[in-house]
Amino acid sequence: MIAAARPILWTAAEAALATQGEARPDTWQASGVSIDTRTLEAGDLFVALKGPRRDGHAFVADAFKRGAAAAVVARVPEGLGPDAALLRVADTQAALEGLGRGGRARTDARIAAVTGSVGKTGVKEALRHVLSRQGVTTASAGSFNNRWGVPLSLARMPRDAAFGVFEIGMNHAGEITPLVKMVRPNVAVVTAIAPVHVEFFPSLEAIADAKAEIFFGVETGGAAVLPAESPYFARLVASARAAGIERIVAFGEVDRPEVSVRARAFELHADGSTVEADIAGTRIAYRLRLAGRHWVANSLAVLAAVHALGADVTAAAAALADVSPMKGRGVRHRVAVGAGNFLLIDESYNASPASMAAAIATAGAVAPGPGGRRIAVLGDMLELGAESDAHHARLSGPLQAARFDLVFTAGAHMAILAKTLPPAMQGGHAESATSLAPLVAQALRPGDVVMVKGSAGSRTGAIVAALLAPGGGRPNPGPGGKFAAGSNDWGASAPGPKPAKAANGA
Repeated sequence: MIAAARPILWTAAEAALATQGEARPDTWQASGVSIDTRTLEAGDLFVALKGPRRDGHAFVADAFKRGAAAAVVARVPEGLGPDAALLRVADTQAALEGLGRGGRARTDARIAAVTGSVGKTGVKEALRHVLSRQGVTTASAGSFNNRWGVPLSLARMPRDAAFGVFEIGMNHAGEITPLVKMVRPNVAVVTAIAPVHVEFFPSLEAIADAKAEIFFGVETGGAAVLPAESPYFARLVASARAAGIERIVAFGEVDRPEVSVRARAFELHADGSTVEADIAGTRIAYRLRLAGRHWVANSLAVLAAVHALGADVTAAAAALADVSPMKGRGVRHRVAVGAGNFLLIDESYNASPASMAAAIATAGAVAPGPGGRRIAVLGDMLELGAESDAHHARLSGPLQAARFDLVFTAGAHMAILAKTLPPAMQGGHAESATSLAPLVAQALRPGDVVMVKGSAGSRTGAIVAALLAPGGGRPNPGPGGKFAAGSNDWGASAPGPKPAKAANGA
């Protein structure tokens, strides 16, 4: 099948104006924007960023071989023909930001920006999904939420977009402000304030203040969507008011006058939830295929944002039933082992105390099969500063409350948890996720429920990959057994793109 031609996104003249650069020749047209030749599509405009590890100028020739329409460069790289289509600029990072601002300036789309300590990618993806049923919707790919990902996402915004959803992340104070001023959202969403990146902040109040920077880019007449049950709700409201935002849309379970998006009742199931909510005076019932109480809260944030954007809340609530888990964020696989199979819950994308507690509770609600056990495979939670050991040790309580039978751990911080657990729960410990994977595989049997989670830097995704590989369930299947790669029978989305990196991983 021949792929449909993509519409023109940038002409040479438009890109030159946005970047204050010089296009030669000035006749090229680009249908996309890329900063990484590994994912570049034919017709893309390649921006040669200089990152901490690599200089994108070294990959310009490769970009053209892959079909790039033109390249944004600060100097002419070697290996190019005399007719190579180039956009010469003083600084390629500034040029990418210029393309982002230009993409935002030319659109009439209603824009939402999402931040928060936990849940921001899930909320962003769910919001993208429900809005796409109501009009052309663009959104940050994967976790493209940093100084490269935000302008890149804006630069890719289709001309005819009706809605835009952009994730904005940070791990230091001051990082959100320049990004939100590029996005200029109509609605700013804060999902939660929790101990994440606390290594770089003196307090949770400081984290709340850093997240509140998102309010200072909101367009006049815009709204702030805030978690009513957060201990920092009043602090966030005060920051929003200081930024000139008059419309506050609070979401949560509490019955208070200011909470306009509220869960009146809900039932948690092993594979999702049913929710009855009041959305600004309208009673709506809907279903989620995403398990866990935290997803009830996330769904309220989504519907609050839809309401604040002026879109159809009833249609959005119905569309939530089709939202599936993302790779590393709750995707479930049935994997053959011995004469049966086990359930693998992949939570390996990242971890913090809040998200770890949510994942433990959610997996704890899943009943093992006959003869099976609940097994947690955990890697270090990173960037927790002086309280790191205490945060890891505290996981023992939730694991016991959720009735886990075995806990396997990897990393120096998780070694603290391993020592805290009752001896009967200690499945095994290793210095790294790679070393732990065979210990986990050896222990598995039919009926087990296995949840894998850790910070991205702890590489627990390698354990998931090992267990999903042919034969990964057990090295010795036993009489009559067979190996099978994991099959996703929960309808999860295909693996998404990695967080934005400049120029081949710079």
